[in-house]
Amino acid sequence: MKKSLAEFIGTFWLVLGGCGSAVLAAGVADVGIGWLGVSFAFGLTVLTMAFAIGHISGCHLNPAVTIGLCVAGRHPAKEVAPYVIAQVLGGLAGGAVLYIIASGQEGFSAAGNFAANGFGGSSPGGYSMMAVLVVEIVMTLMFLVIILGATDERAPAGLAPIAIGLGLTLIHLISIPVSNTSVNPARSTGVAFFSGGEAVTQLWLFWVAPIIGAVIGAIIYKVIGAKDAE
Repeated sequence: MKKSLAEFIGTFWLVLGGCGSAVLAAGVADVGIGWLGVSFAFGLTVLTMAFAIGHISGCHLNPAVTIGLCVAGRHPAKEVAPYVIAQVLGGLAGGAVLYIIASGQEGFSAAGNFAANGFGGSSPGGYSMMAVLVVEIVMTLMFLVIILGATDERAPAGLAPIAIGLGLTLIHLISIPVSNTSVNPARSTGVAFFSGGEAVTQLWLFWVAPIIGAVIGAIIYKVIGAKDAE
């Protein structure tokens, strides 16, 4: 229960902090933080929560990460479902609080303006479904390699949150123009519910692609990170 609650709180913070920066602060005239600021906001949510709850739940905040860590042998299979449920609920709670805040501005509409992920006309740069599928698989794959490598017992102790947070920042710098960056089904679900329309009908891709990428990343690290026989 403590682990699930920690995952709920952490994912709530990720959606509120990351998506909140995009919805509330990115487009403000003259002083908006832009995509660079949003990229750092997502990285900072993970970095801060890794220090805050990493010792409690491992700070996954992401169904794809939980599944990938299970495939890599770093997380028990019996805890996958409780973690995923807590993460999705935390993402929805973060989306709900963000919606309440954003709705306080006159004329606000969540449709097309709520940091939702998408392809085609819903992609920030108009990228195709195939391009979005590839970027989400590859970015999540690399995220898992970073997570598994940074938390390996042979890695420098205590620095994993920094590497993982900066890794997520870099991922956003690369892929915001393509898919608005998901690499996290809970993050996508948390805002799609309030955005409606194509954000909901295209949500399947932002579950399928990150999970595929996470599984591939876990398998890759099991190969390259395997300890040599003594």
